[in-house]
Amino acid sequence: MLKVTPGRNRHGGALLALVLAAALALSGCGGGTGQRLSPDKQASGNDINSKPRDQVRDGGTLRWPIPALPTNYNYNHLDGTVAETSDIVGAVMPRLFPGTVDGGFRINTDYLTDARVTATEPNQVVTYTINPKAAWSDGTPITWRDFEAFWRASNGKNPAFQTAGTVGYEDVTSVVRGTDDKQAVVTFGKRVGEWQALFEPLYPASHYSTPDAFNKGWATSMPVTAGPFVVDAIDQTAKTVTLKRNPNWWGAPAKLDTIIFRAMDQAAQPDALANNELDFYDVGSSVDLLRRAQGIPGVAIRISPSEYYNQLTFNGSPGAALSDERVRLAVAKGIDRQAIARRMIGQIVPQAHTAGNHIYRLGSKDYRDNSAALPFDPAAAERELDSLGWTRPAPGAPRQKDGRPLRLRLGFYDQQANTDLCKTVQNQLAQLGVTVELTPFPGSEYTTNLTRGNFDLFSFAWGNTPTPLTSSLGIYSSPLGNNVRQNYGRIASPEVDRLFAEGVTELDPARRTEIGDRIDQLLWRNMHDLPLYPRPAVVAAKDNLANFGAQGFATYSYTDMGFTK
Repeated sequence: MLKVTPGRNRHGGALLALVLAAALALSGCGGGTGQRLSPDKQASGNDINSKPRDQVRDGGTLRWPIPALPTNYNYNHLDGTVAETSDIVGAVMPRLFPGTVDGGFRINTDYLTDARVTATEPNQVVTYTINPKAAWSDGTPITWRDFEAFWRASNGKNPAFQTAGTVGYEDVTSVVRGTDDKQAVVTFGKRVGEWQALFEPLYPASHYSTPDAFNKGWATSMPVTAGPFVVDAIDQTAKTVTLKRNPNWWGAPAKLDTIIFRAMDQAAQPDALANNELDFYDVGSSVDLLRRAQGIPGVAIRISPSEYYNQLTFNGSPGAALSDERVRLAVAKGIDRQAIARRMIGQIVPQAHTAGNHIYRLGSKDYRDNSAALPFDPAAAERELDSLGWTRPAPGAPRQKDGRPLRLRLGFYDQQANTDLCKTVQNQLAQLGVTVELTPFPGSEYTTNLTRGNFDLFSFAWGNTPTPLTSSLGIYSSPLGNNVRQNYGRIASPEVDRLFAEGVTELDPARRTEIGDRIDQLLWRNMHDLPLYPRPAVVAAKDNLANFGAQGFATYSYTDMGFTK
C-alpha cells in the first residue's frame, strides 16, 4: 500500500504511503539561482555517505525531524500509512523484504531464514521460515500466529478492522503452522505475483487480533515491537518519539544509541541544523532550503532519485464537480506539467523530468513514459469545456454551466512549498476560465479531508515500492463498498479492475510488467490523477553522518546508520 505525509510518501509494504507518501509531497520554491544538479540525479543511485560498519562509531544520537507525530503507529491502519509512521516503525518493527537501491527488494534474514513459493498447483503456497531468534519485545517469539492475525485483520472479511488495504490478503485462504511454530504456510485462492508485499511491516498477534486492538491499540503508543531499537518515550507535549538501542536484538547491533524523532516545521529546520539541534533535514525540492544548507559549516548535500512523485488527485465521486471524465480530461489538458516541474525543481535539477507513469517510477527498470496520451493543450481544453456546456458568459469570464460556476477546491498540506505548487496550478487553470480555490489543511487535517473526499483536486505525492502492482491496486481499483482503500478520488473502471486482477496473479515478472504498462495507459485516459514530476531526494546532513541520507529506492538500514569515527 502507499502512504501519505504532509510532505511526502514512503513505502512500507503493500500500501503506498502518502508522501499518502501516506504523505503529501513537498514541492520546491521558485526564484534565485541555487546549486544545480546533474539531470541523472532524478533517475539513478543513492547518496548516503556509505561506510563499512567498522568505520562507524558505536553510540551517539540521531536527531530526526518529521512534519508531525503520527496519528496512528499502526502503519496498516487507514490513518497510519504516512511517511513519518514508516520512518519510526522501520526502526522497531519487522520489515521482511526491505527495498534495494535498484528498486527491487531483498529478504531480511534477521526475521526470515527462508521465504519462497513452495507450490503453484492446485494453489499457490508460500512458506515463510522465521529466524529462530526473532522475538517481540515482551519476550514472546515471532511465530506463524503473527502472520495469521495480520491476515485476518487485513483480508476485508471483518469491516470493523479499519485496514488501509486488503490487496493480496483477500486472496489468502489460510495461514497455518508449518513444521513448527517458526514456520508460516500461506495458501492463496488465486495467485499473487508480488507476494513479498504482504505482512509488511509485521505486527504482533497479541495486539492485532481484535478490531479494537488494531484500530486503537497503536494510536498513541507502540505496545510491543521487534527491531534493532525499542521505544523509550513518546512525548505528546514535546512532540518527540525517542527510540533506544534494543538490548535484546539478535541481529547486528545498531551503531546508534538513540534516535529522536521530533515534529518540527520545515522552515525552522535549517536553523535547528545550524544550531546543532538536528543532524539532517529533507531539502526536497526547495531552493531556499538548499541555499540555507549550503551556508552551514560541516553540512553535506546528498542527492539521489526519490521514490516519490508529485501528482494531483481528481475527485470523481458522484455529484462532484469533476465526476464527468470528459471534464477531468479537459482540465488536465490545461495543466502544464513541464512548467510546473521547471518551477518547482528546475533550479535544482536542470532539464527536470515530468512523471510519465502512474505505476512505475523514473529510474526503475520497468518505467515507460506514457504521458503522450495527454499532452498539454489549452486550446483543446477550451474547446472541450465549451462543448460540455462549461462556457464563458463573456470573454475572459469564469466558466459556468446552467448558472453554476466551474469552481474547484484544491486541497494540500499547509506548507509554503506546497502553496507555491498549487498557486501555479491555480494560475494555469484560470487561463481556461476554471476557478480554483486553494484549501490548505494544517496538521492531521490534511489526511482526514483527503481520505474523506473533501476536495475536488488534492496535491500530494505517492511513493514507489518494489511491488508496484500490489501497491497500486488499492489506489486505482473500485472501492469495496464504503471502504475506498486508497482510492481517495473514487474513480475506477471495470477494465482497470480486470487488468489489476490479472496482473497481481501473474507470477512471470515480464508479463506482469506488460500488464502494468497497459494499466498505466488506461489511467492516462480516465484521469484518476495527473502525475506531475518525480521529486529528487535532496538531504542536508552533517558530513560525518554515515549510511544515511538520500536513500534512492533503498530502505533505511537502522543498524548501520551512525557517525563516522
